[in-house]
Amino acid sequence: MRKKFLGLWCFVLMCSWLYAITPGIENFNMYASWVEGKRVGVVANQTSVIHGQHTVDFLRQKGTQVVKIFCPEHGFRGDADAGENVRDDKDKVTGLPVISLYGKKKKPLPEDLKGVDVLIFDIQDVGVRFYTYLSTLHYVMEACAENQIPVIVTDRPNPNAFYVDGPVLDMKFSSFIGMHPVPVVYGMTIAEYARMINGEGWLKNGVKCDLKIVPCGNWNREMPVELPVKPSPNLPDKVSVMLYPSVCFFEGTVVSEGRGTDVPFQVFGHPCLKDMPYSFTPRSIPGMSKSPKCLGKVCYGRDLRDKYEEVRAGKRLRLDWLLEACRNYVGTEPFFTPFFEKLAGTAQLRKDIETGKSEQEIRSSWSSGLERFRKIREKYLIY
Repeated sequence: MRKKFLGLWCFVLMCSWLYAITPGIENFNMYASWVEGKRVGVVANQTSVIHGQHTVDFLRQKGTQVVKIFCPEHGFRGDADAGENVRDDKDKVTGLPVISLYGKKKKPLPEDLKGVDVLIFDIQDVGVRFYTYLSTLHYVMEACAENQIPVIVTDRPNPNAFYVDGPVLDMKFSSFIGMHPVPVVYGMTIAEYARMINGEGWLKNGVKCDLKIVPCGNWNREMPVELPVKPSPNLPDKVSVMLYPSVCFFEGTVVSEGRGTDVPFQVFGHPCLKDMPYSFTPRSIPGMSKSPKCLGKVCYGRDLRDKYEEVRAGKRLRLDWLLEACRNYVGTEPFFTPFFEKLAGTAQLRKDIETGKSEQEIRSSWSSGLERFRKIREKYLIY
């Protein structure tokens, strides 16, 4: 019996190994000829790993001549707070220069790209429009197109790729937290999105990037994904990643989205929310949230940690949490902040909520935009 059990367990392990998701960067043979003999720049952060080894170290081990590192919001090691400026630096492990794309500039300058023959973009995305790695991708592609440098996007699975939902961005509200006319959740990997940026002519002056794609293996968009490294300081686990598209709307309100707790984007609350079943007190947490909203105040709201499966099954944003909080808010300070329109990508959502429209009415207003986007999206899907 024991031998049968061990044999079965070995078979299960073998199958899981055979069919494990492989990030694009791991498929070196697919892009080896593109980097051979070239001076390579790498856009990377703490998510750029393969089996615990950093992408930069992996490439160097393969004999690739990595000459520069570029990093997005949160920095190369992923320890900078949301919105915190990141400085240029030198990597302590390799001695390579690290050029910040979330400080004095967000687009590489020609001098930053000097001495680079090809650029690899290898960053884990979470499939949400206001997650700024997309904007970094846009500016990297644009700068490389203007300087005749090819870009290789090594793809990674998107844990929120199984649905498309939310208002499509009105370009009047275009910013670094939303540059393109896409919904909040767009259901594409970062390589698929790069193809769309290029194909739809969204780069400045219609320039086209010399774009090459390395797909990830053994993945489809319906598969549940648990990321090996947290993609940013306040997305510590699969629950926060799943709930982030819905709970992040609170960043455009006075309500806490859970920053300053051990479960950011898994709870929400405010001292002036009435009749709510849960409470928490935000605190300063270095490396996650130094100055969270409602610091040191008891917040009343909801604990959403058991909603992972509901969101997966529902395949849509949970707008009801925002509507409930707005209804139950009794504070004197306005519920919405000016930042809300940037997050929503439209002025209409705030107006609809303030005038008391139902969730169904609000969702109906999104339908034509979502239908148009799905037709565009279809052209660029890989999986």
